[in-house]
Amino acid sequence: MRPPSTERGRLLLVLFLAAAVAAFTATVPLLRGWFDLRVYYGTVDAWAHHGGRIYDYRVPGTSYGFTYPPFAALGMLPMAFVGLNTAIGLALLFNLGAVAFVLWVLVRRELRRYGWFGWALACCALALLEPVRDTVSFGQVNLLLLALVLADAWLLSTGRGRWAGAGIGLAAAVKLTPALFIGLLLLARRWRAAAVATAVAVAATALAAWAAPDASRFYWTRAVWDTTRVGRLDYVSNQSLQGVLARLVAPETPSRAVWALAVVLTLAVWMWRTHRALRAGNWRAAFALTGLAACLVSPITWVHHLVWLLPSFAVLVHRRRLRIAGALYAVLCSSVVWLWFDDASGIDGFLGSNTYVWITLGLLLGLPVGQPRLDRPPLSRSASTVPPAATPTAPDSAQVSSRPGPSPSPTGVAAGSEAGPDCARGGRPGSSEPTGTTRPVAAKPQSSSERASSKTM
Repeated sequence: MRPPSTERGRLLLVLFLAAAVAAFTATVPLLRGWFDLRVYYGTVDAWAHHGGRIYDYRVPGTSYGFTYPPFAALGMLPMAFVGLNTAIGLALLFNLGAVAFVLWVLVRRELRRYGWFGWALACCALALLEPVRDTVSFGQVNLLLLALVLADAWLLSTGRGRWAGAGIGLAAAVKLTPALFIGLLLLARRWRAAAVATAVAVAATALAAWAAPDASRFYWTRAVWDTTRVGRLDYVSNQSLQGVLARLVAPETPSRAVWALAVVLTLAVWMWRTHRALRAGNWRAAFALTGLAACLVSPITWVHHLVWLLPSFAVLVHRRRLRIAGALYAVLCSSVVWLWFDDASGIDGFLGSNTYVWITLGLLLGLPVGQPRLDRPPLSRSASTVPPAATPTAPDSAQVSSRPGPSPSPTGVAAGSEAGPDCARGGRPGSSEPTGTTRPVAAKPQSSSERASSKTM
């Protein structure tokens, strides 16, 4: 089927698709009633205006409250000075802006030839992806955190690396999972960026400790170690390695030793494959692998956390693996894991309820990490001794593999190529109880304690 050949036809098609996506999102999966945003809003409102404590607040009629690090509450404090509806509207705008920025960073080169029409189609397609639509309808912050980390990649790719790492540091101070990207910077020997990220995360945490000392003491000494505050490990939305183990032995508690071993093995694979990507100058793949590993090793990875898989789709598109990308996209739009919401036992339950985990594992093991032949630089001696011109299409893989100094910047992620200037230089509406996507109404929302919608991981 060919796209319309006139601007008028394209505009009509985009308007039709946008209306269809909006109708689907509002009816088929069922809106989550901004549940997580209500948790955030209620927490900071009670803290700012009623003398409440951050981790004492509960959404009326539920047992669900705030479980992010204290800095997250500090960053959300401005919400306490506007109405709830205004906060919802602002959250929508921020998430839409984050979607646009993520697309711009990841696939702008691929979309450039199609102009505004390609961007509009990409936004409609992205809105159907279950992690994205859940993030938006819960009022979650996942897309904003992804955008923060991608901003660092863009800074490095454009030679503006002075403050690169600040986005990763802020994201790690809001949630713990993005801290793995500091590990990526260390693997790449981007010492300055890793130091900036660490310093920003520590400074943000210290600022929160100054503003809310009791809350900080409670969180870092007790709450952060108690996964039961986040939700049931065996809940079907938990698409992490811990979730797989928990569903296997439910209602018993999974072995911590087995989980720790699985985490170590996963991190070993991540380091091995990421090192290969970095040696090839393929920062797009290195970034994608880190997002995959973070989702797998986190004790709880709710479905909406899987926005960290988006860079992997960018890698597949860039490498022309369009059939694989299309198949995985269709599965991640289907909400298939909810078919095992009530019972994940048996072989079918083991395979089906963990579908998104298998996708994440498969990508970690099979994502292309080298460079296409046309993108590879000549492996001559001069390539490792004489820096080429600073261009976003000239990765210096020989330099990366032979020099002990700083590795190239994540330009494949940010600039739509595999390297950049730094590399060349070597340098349910109306209700507070949301419902499942294709599942019956749960006794507890997928957000909150049953799901890490306002949780630390």
